[in-house]
Formats: sequence, structure tokens, C-alpha cells
Amino acid sequence: MRILGIDPGLRTTGFGVIEAQGGALRYLASGTISTQHLQKGELPARLKVLFDGIGEVVQRYQPDCASVEIVFVNVNPQSTLLLGQARGACITALVSANLAVAEYTALQMKQAVAGYGRADKQQIQSMVQRLLALPGLPGPDAADALGLAITHAHAGAASARLALASGIGGKIGGNYRDGRSR
Repeated sequence: MRILGIDPGLRTTGFGVIEAQGGALRYLASGTISTQHLQKGELPARLKVLFDGIGEVVQRYQPDCASVEIVFVNVNPQSTLLLGQARGACITALVSANLAVAEYTALQMKQAVAGYGRADKQQIQSMVQRLLALPGLPGPDAADALGLAITHAHAGAASARLALASGIGGKIGGNYRDGRSR
């Protein structure tokens, strides 16, 4: 299974692609999508860069599914709203490509990757390097994205087994008819 992890940010969005076969993980790619070349007031243009960038990553690496970090509430509500819009652009790009999207908190990712929910950026970078046998440390945003992919490789497989065992079907999407939802 090929998994794309996304660490959304309005200025810099990290991405990481891994392949999971059983318990074995293999690094494929990682990097960032930057909107820093645009003015702060150009929110629609920034969101388009994120949407298009995620689309390019999906097209190039053909992932089977994606995992995205859940936004936490900042002290500054405006920052939280802007981050939420960046996250929305990323998720929209993923579902537009017909990918299933799993969501994990930073705490869940840190726990899965480093074994400690309050691990700092350097600890995540170091553990991602070790888990994927990388020759060097990935950048902080790419490391978080790879961490989200790793988290999904472990947690997603367990969730899928539970869903099959309990008979819970994985229906995605709503039913719409005549402009109303059911």
C-alpha cells in the first residue's frame, strides 16, 4: 500500500510518500509545497498553490490513500482559521483524486513514531530517519508528513482489520437527492 502523508500549513505544507508491505516500510519521496513567494493577503492564490501542489504529488506518486494532520486550536483564532483553510485545500485535492483520507492528531503521530506524545520536531525527524533508513534527516515539515504516513501504515491497518472483523462497512460519502441530504 502506498501512503501519502500531509502536514498542512499555509506557508509550508509537508508531504511524504511511503510504501507499506506488512510491517515493512519503504521511503519513496518527501518534500514541501511553499506559498511563501506570495503576499500574506493573497489567501485564494495560496490555497490554489496548495491544491495544485497536492494534485501534482498525487499524480506523480499514485498513492492508494492519504493521511492528514488534524488542526489544533492555536491561541490566535485567526491563525487557526487560516490553517484550517490550508488543510481544507489539501483535503479537497486528495478527495478530488478519489483518495481515502485518514486524519490523525499531532499527538497520535508523535506517539506512533517516537513513542512519546510530546516529542519535539528533532525527535520526530530522528525517528523518521531511523524507521525509513534515510541517509539524512528530513526537513521538519516533511518529517511530520512522513510520520503521518507511518502512523497510518500502523493504525490504518489495525482499523481495517477491526472494521472487517466487526462487519462495519467503509461507505464514504453522503446520499444526495433533490438538493437535500438524507
